[in-house]
Amino acid sequence: MSVIIEKGQRLRADIIKHLYYKKALSLTDLSKLTKKSLPLVTSIVNGLIAEGYILEQGLAPSTGGRRPSMYLLNADHQKYIVAVAMDQLITRLTIYNLSRNVVIPMQYLEFDMSDENSDVSALIDFINRSIDESGINRKNIVGVGIGMPGFVNAELGVNLSYLPVKNGDTLREYLSKKIKLPVSIDNDSSLIALAELNFGEAIDLKDAMVVNIGWGTGLGMIMDGKLYRGSSGYAGEFSHIPLSDSNNLCSCGRRGCLEVDTSLLVMAEKAEKALAEGSESNMKELFKDKSKHPRDHFLDAVIAQDPLAISILSKAGFQLGKGLATLIHILNPECIVLSGRGAKAGQMLLPSIQQAINQFCIPRIAGQTTIKLSTLTDEAELLAAASLIVEHSQFE
Repeated sequence: MSVIIEKGQRLRADIIKHLYYKKALSLTDLSKLTKKSLPLVTSIVNGLIAEGYILEQGLAPSTGGRRPSMYLLNADHQKYIVAVAMDQLITRLTIYNLSRNVVIPMQYLEFDMSDENSDVSALIDFINRSIDESGINRKNIVGVGIGMPGFVNAELGVNLSYLPVKNGDTLREYLSKKIKLPVSIDNDSSLIALAELNFGEAIDLKDAMVVNIGWGTGLGMIMDGKLYRGSSGYAGEFSHIPLSDSNNLCSCGRRGCLEVDTSLLVMAEKAEKALAEGSESNMKELFKDKSKHPRDHFLDAVIAQDPLAISILSKAGFQLGKGLATLIHILNPECIVLSGRGAKAGQMLLPSIQQAINQFCIPRIAGQTTIKLSTLTDEAELLAAASLIVEHSQFE
């Protein structure tokens, strides 16, 4: 392939990527974002219009001069992305078109990643079955993006914590071979941070921290407008800083980790223990329903303002705030975004988090950091998993 053709394909993919994130842009916008000349961008856009990727859609609002035409990705163009969001117990899957619209109902798989007997083949079967049942031709699927917990190196395509592969392939290579589509993987908290950066509360921010409140307590760090991964790709293991006063064992095998006080799993376990010891709560009836995990029942109880659930959540929020105070002192972020599944309970979490920050953080520094609740909630990881494919595809 000649250098000129390769550069043209790269620009083509960049234009699709920018329209995917921004929805609608003018030719001048695209020229500035890609740092390419307006005639070259116009030529590539015209080619993408001819292929059906892009539509010309109206004019930009008037700013005093001639109103430029706006361009957006064609929602009816037959190109799709499979997005998979995994936590330790439940895997979710959906399929997006290039306009970020969901085209199939959410699919679920009960898959315990911490179980030594859990086989990656169950994940592969689930993804293949979901694609087959969607009726979408695989030739029209750009790729499969997967977010998962653990020590994930997105560049190498490996997960050092879960889903071992024995034949010498990386996890990404093995999944791609078995699914017969391009696959990208990344850490769930990193993906949630990317979702907030591209679609949520961290848009246009240079320095922000995104807390993933879920089974564990993850962190994605936005520095200078980009996700910070560290030297080996594992930055953000916030939940394993030694801030807990309890002697409970963490999932990492150590004691004293912040996670043993702040994860939704721990909160649900504390609620069950309190009920067993005689505490009164509506959760007693909720937990009898085995169709949902206690964690989800706990969140429902928090939203319903059950006193016991609120008490447990407040204590966890205070510990989380202590941890955030440490990070504020070190990183001085513009904003902290509470995201992930636990963001549903964010309004009840905020007071105790803020109390801890006020108590443990120097006021001059704390006053420069705002705390926001995600508006993406459960979809954050799925949106970012799809974005993985947009970032890596050449859309040939």
